[in-house]
Amino acid sequence: MKDQHHGHEHLPNERNENNDGIDRRGFLECMAWAGTGVLWMMSGGILKSYGMSQVIDRATGKLKNGLALPKSDFSFVQISDSHIGFNKAANPDVVATLQAAIDKINAMPKAPSFVLHTGDLSHLCQPDEFDTLKQSLKSVKTGQIFYVPGEHDLTDNGKLYLDRYGKDTKGDGWYSFDSHGVHFVGLVNAKVQVDGGLGTLGSDQLKWLEDDLKGLSSSTPIVVFAHIPLWAVYPQWGWGTKDSEQALALLKRFGSVSVLNGHIHQTIQKVEGNITFHTAMSTAFPQPAPGSAPSPGPMKVPAEKLRSVLGLTDVLYHEHHHTLAVTDIPLVDPEKVSG
Repeated sequence: MKDQHHGHEHLPNERNENNDGIDRRGFLECMAWAGTGVLWMMSGGILKSYGMSQVIDRATGKLKNGLALPKSDFSFVQISDSHIGFNKAANPDVVATLQAAIDKINAMPKAPSFVLHTGDLSHLCQPDEFDTLKQSLKSVKTGQIFYVPGEHDLTDNGKLYLDRYGKDTKGDGWYSFDSHGVHFVGLVNAKVQVDGGLGTLGSDQLKWLEDDLKGLSSSTPIVVFAHIPLWAVYPQWGWGTKDSEQALALLKRFGSVSVLNGHIHQTIQKVEGNITFHTAMSTAFPQPAPGSAPSPGPMKVPAEKLRSVLGLTDVLYHEHHHTLAVTDIPLVDPEKVSG
């Protein structure tokens, strides 16, 4: 591994080798690219986004190749699936890879207005895991962090999550807010899972959503964020939401709607009419592509191949065309084969 990551010096036992012979430092140098987040920028009614690792040079912490990001009214970053507490072979140090994402955010020339975390903050819903996440995210240079829970955050029926993140939310933690003319809606669809893991919103949340959207102009840009995808990515693995069609019906009258999810630990996108669906990579570990393995779960990838598996995403949203163009860019330079 030739590439270095400046945040590794504090890690203990970094020469401790895994049973496959890949040393800890080498593993983390590749893992540092995992799920570094998506930077979304709003300018003149146009929402545009970039893969964080596409625009920030990891060696210098500055914009790559003299790249100048466009001026924007505001920006925000999405991260997902930190799984603090996970320590299996797929990633022995999820705190370090979360820190790698934070480093990318903090390297931006202008701090984002806020960060959206789309769930699975913790791995086992333990107080110390939430404490570690909170401590890590204190260093993020942003105004505020907004959360929705994943199923790993709700194993105690959501009590601990609501105690820590439920202030000013409704029901099981859903809420909305407005920023720079965009209406953001945070939904909870991971508390009750049915039919092999499909998410559910429930009648109370759907009624709240209807009331929340009722007074908005159809020209208002809408960003919905939830943990489990709101479209049927792969129902056989529970990668979808049972009653999402009812929610999406409420969004059809709006000219532009973006739906941001996590849960599946990889980038998949779909455009359906005026609604664009986009899933985010995990800061912790990848999962297999839909149907490519017997079941979903943490995917252990040889360190030298990890970057090519995780990839990057460049997302462009043009308001007047109501479409989202997504280009997946592998993390590894095609001309290089080293990790």
